[in-house]
Amino acid sequence: MIEHAVQIPNERIVILDFGSQYTQLIARRIRELHVYAEIVPYYYPVEAIRKEKPAAVILSGGPSSTYEKGAPQAAPEIFTLDIPMLGICYGLYQVVEAFNGKTESASSKEYGRAMIDIKENSPLFRGLSSREQVWMSHGDKVVSPPPGFTVIASSENAEIAAIENRSGRIYGVQFHPEVYHTVNGKKVLENFLFEVCRLKPTWNMESFIETSIESIRREVGDGMVLLGLSGGVDSSVTAVLLQKAIGDRCHSVFVNNGVLRKNEHVQVVERFNKHLKLNLKYVDASARFLKKLKGVDNPEQKRRIIGREFIRVFMEEARKIGRFDFLAQGTLYPDVIESVSTKGPSDTIKSHHNRVPEVLKLIRSGKVIEPLKELFKDEVRELGRALGMPDELVNRQPFPGPGLAIRIIGEVTPERIRILQEADDIVVREVKDAGLYNDLWQIFAVYLPVKSVGVMGDSRTYENVIAIRGVTSVDAMTADWAYLPENLLRKISNRIINEIKGINRVVYDISSKPPSTIEWE
Repeated sequence: MIEHAVQIPNERIVILDFGSQYTQLIARRIRELHVYAEIVPYYYPVEAIRKEKPAAVILSGGPSSTYEKGAPQAAPEIFTLDIPMLGICYGLYQVVEAFNGKTESASSKEYGRAMIDIKENSPLFRGLSSREQVWMSHGDKVVSPPPGFTVIASSENAEIAAIENRSGRIYGVQFHPEVYHTVNGKKVLENFLFEVCRLKPTWNMESFIETSIESIRREVGDGMVLLGLSGGVDSSVTAVLLQKAIGDRCHSVFVNNGVLRKNEHVQVVERFNKHLKLNLKYVDASARFLKKLKGVDNPEQKRRIIGREFIRVFMEEARKIGRFDFLAQGTLYPDVIESVSTKGPSDTIKSHHNRVPEVLKLIRSGKVIEPLKELFKDEVRELGRALGMPDELVNRQPFPGPGLAIRIIGEVTPERIRILQEADDIVVREVKDAGLYNDLWQIFAVYLPVKSVGVMGDSRTYENVIAIRGVTSVDAMTADWAYLPENLLRKISNRIINEIKGINRVVYDISSKPPSTIEWE
């Protein structure tokens, strides 16, 4: 059975993941429409899905060709569930082949914006115009729809761009409705949910709070919970939920790992004592972490070291506090998906500090409370507001668990930490003063182990480079680089170079996700 941190609405969508970079976007768009969606790998047991009684199944896109050796294939039994179904791109091919249609490898791939002509008055396209802009990303194509299916849209390069079996409530589209470049893609998903599946929008944060508190109380019983508090919105919201559920039986530990932002340890302690009145213990373990990180330049290794050392420090403090029965974490849905290979054949993008082996062992033993693991970041912010948390906590930009260690490219040293702390502080302060902080998903500085020649006064310098990274995003699954005013960038650059010894050059990152990541690791 699919495990959940809280009680999930009866009306839910199961998404079979074939490895698409857009799979999480499908879930996010559906949740924006107030219907719960969850992702499972394409090979997830059909019987387990059947027991969950989902309202519909969506088959995602994927990077494979159906004609590649070892290409992922949905279990034939998935098509016997007798519930609505939507296949997207690679998922379309799965539908076509399951019902005896025909696909083939296209002579050329299609990637980017395209126009489709809608041919039929289909419930999937209700409210759309006869010609719509969509986003295509495929190398195969449908050449013959299955018996009983009707072609409902076409494009210049895809004669069969969408199909339906209206009586069977089975649909397939060649394009990606979950991507923003599909102008009315959200409307397509809305139509599938409410016109085809006849669902109701019942997924909201108010209901989540109620079920989450109930679930925490049921799971914890009369036990004690220890929360690893970072000061970010995820752990903060987790703390408030736990406090509402079990009161002072939740203790929080804030560990200074030595790679926090400038004066962050002071700010976190003050902020949480003021707003949340938690049972909070502060631990300065910076020297310990930096010793472990000495000589390490691989970002994945940094993550693992910091994650494992955090657990060791955390457990030591737990023993000092006394009895505790559960570990609590502010783990989010993307953390779970990216850390564990739930993406079918796709690679794990990165490991997360809250998914190191020591934590996974506790999870398997049922000793970890993760009330947010069903949520995306923007849902957590919405939840925080519903809980009445102050804006300064709710609107805090994401900060990676391994901290500045993964924003220092190469070895982590005290000097590099000092430089990056100062640079990052300048960047954030200037952006806040310009009134742009809340318009950005993230804005931060990165230390590059690259030296360049510069001139200061009459002297030649040979010093390091700071990169500035600013992005806009809805859910961090995709992101665009943020356009910042020229005068702001100039001011930031001048301050960093003039005020921070060891830096003589500042660059601005203008890459988007994908193909880049938000962080530089």
